[in-house]
Amino acid sequence: MDIKLYEELLIKKRSETESFLEGLKESSKPVDLNDPIGRLSRMDAIQQQQMSLESKNRALLTLKQIEAALDRIKDDCYGLCLKCEEEIPEKRLKARPESPFCSGCQP
Repeated sequence: MDIKLYEELLIKKRSETESFLEGLKESSKPVDLNDPIGRLSRMDAIQQQQMSLESKNRALLTLKQIEAALDRIKDDCYGLCLKCEEEIPEKRLKARPESPFCSGCQP
């Protein structure tokens, strides 16, 4: 397994995720209920804000998983399932390099 390749993939994905989070800052701000907009526009703004917050939470989780995967590379245990300790197939790691589990153990 080419650990350097996966490290590069993780670093690239971390950068993309951080950029994505940066882009969500404006849309996830609280909706000012005193804004002079119509009721439907306000409801739409609140819904958009909630979707942005959910996207932000997912991106933060991904970022955590990426950092954990980079730590596993440093600890020389990257590519091993955290549950069954078997090797995670390279096909899975190429699709989701931050994955801590093999397909069979994925919760």
